Formats: sequence, C-alpha cells, structure tokens
Amino acid sequence: MRSERLLMEPLNYNLLFRWFVGLNVDDPVWDHSTFSFNRERLFDEAIAQLFFEHTVLLARIHGLASDEHFSVDGALLEAWASHKSFRPKEGGDGDGENFHGQKRSNDTHASTTDPDARLIRKGKGKEAKLSYLANALMENRNGLLVAVDVRHASGTGERDGALDLLTAAGVKRGATLGADRVYDTQDFVAALKQRGIKPHIARHTKGRRSAIDGRAARGKGYAMSLQIRKRIEQGFGWIKTIGGLRKLPLVAMPKVRGWVTWTFAAHNLIRLGGIGEWWAPSST
Repeated sequence: MRSERLLMEPLNYNLLFRWFVGLNVDDPVWDHSTFSFNRERLFDEAIAQLFFEHTVLLARIHGLASDEHFSVDGALLEAWASHKSFRPKEGGDGDGENFHGQKRSNDTHASTTDPDARLIRKGKGKEAKLSYLANALMENRNGLLVAVDVRHASGTGERDGALDLLTAAGVKRGATLGADRVYDTQDFVAALKQRGIKPHIARHTKGRRSAIDGRAARGKGYAMSLQIRKRIEQGFGWIKTIGGLRKLPLVAMPKVRGWVTWTFAAHNLIRLGGIGEWWAPSST
C-alpha cells in the first residue's frame, strides 16, 4: 500500500485484513492519521532493539543458540538519497552537474536528503553509493542472529562493529569467531586474542600477509567455522530481498537503525518457526 490512507480504506471491507490486525467485523477502522502516529511510535529504535533481544532470548530458552561458536559479517545498505543530494557541507547552489571535476568525500560533503548516509564503495571498480553499514553476529548452531549493529559506513566499520557485537552478545573467552577476509588484519586478530576469542578468519593469500597463523588455519575447527560462516550471508540476502532493505525506505540514523533491527528480528522469527516446526509453509 502506497499510503496509510489507502491502507485504511480496504480495512473497512476486507475480512482478511481485519483478521490480520485483530479487528472484528463491526469494529471501527482507525483514522489514517492515528495509524501513522502509532506506527511511528512502534518503529522506535529502543522498542525494535528490545523486540530483537526477545527473539534471541526465546532461542536460548529453547536451547537453539550456541554460546561457543559465532560468525560475523557486515553489508552496505543503500540509503534513500541520490548523488545529487551530496553537496558541500558549507552550502552551495546548483544541481549535481557542479560536481564535475571536483573531489567529493564524506569530510567535505554530505547528503541534504539524509545527512547520516555516507558515500562508500562496496569494492574496487564498484560505484560509490550513499549507504549505511549493517553488522550482524550469528550463532553457528542454527544460524540465528544474536546481535545487530547499524552505523555510519566506513572502511573500518565492519571490524569496529564486530567487536561491539561481541560485547553486546556477551561472548565469553574460549569462543570462536568466523569471518571473511575483510577481518584479516593484525589489529582485529590481536583484539580477538586479547578477549580470549579464537579467530577463525579467512586468510589473505595474495597481495598481503595474513594475520592468521598457518598452523591454526589447518585445524578442523577452523575449516568448519569457515564453512558455516557462509550461512550469515543468507541472513543478509533475506533482509535485502524478502525484508525489502535493498534500498532503505527511511532516512536518519535512529529510524534506519530501528527499521533494520525490526527486519533482523523478523528473520529470527522465521528461522525459529522453521526450526521449531511452529509453522509449515505450503509446497508453493
């Protein structure tokens, strides 16, 4: 539905819609302005985080989440802002054409549509886009997400976010952490070892020296962690396709953080339902 007003209209006559939101046949439908206000209040960042934490608590109560083996990853989420909105911070006039031949960076420019978005490339040869960075920590038993972090996109954001996620999830000494090559740096591996966490990180084999010891990389546990680690990419794929976060529908960090956290919580509920056989989707 394109708007709250268009959503309220079929609620008057569509019994399926009424059933889904808990309205009886003769219950009055909300005014669209009231619905908008309550939706804004519901998608508050703090409420979203609390709801997400309850999905994690539910998994732990049922013994579905590991407290020893984890994986971490991050993904860029495209912001609801265009390149033309990326203008000098000191102000300026004209439209995007004035940027021809000028070097633009997050230090000197900001989006007028979404000042919290940052211009960043996903990789070499890729187009730079205004984005946010979402990080997630997955337990390796059933692929459930146990901690989520949304922050400004930066070159070190994934590694910084990973350390914050480990703290938020209360990961203890002796645990293992699987990750891709982005996390293979001396500083990050040293930070994990200081916490007593075993780094099961994919090694750089070309271009630079790996921070992961060759002997440790030959262990069975290391190979298993790297194999299971790939499952976290399914979670990011789900939030972008099914969850609709390929391009963020909201602007500003508090709203984006709340929306992303709600979506990760929905992913956990789908996983929990499938694991516990609480729901059985049809063959189609």
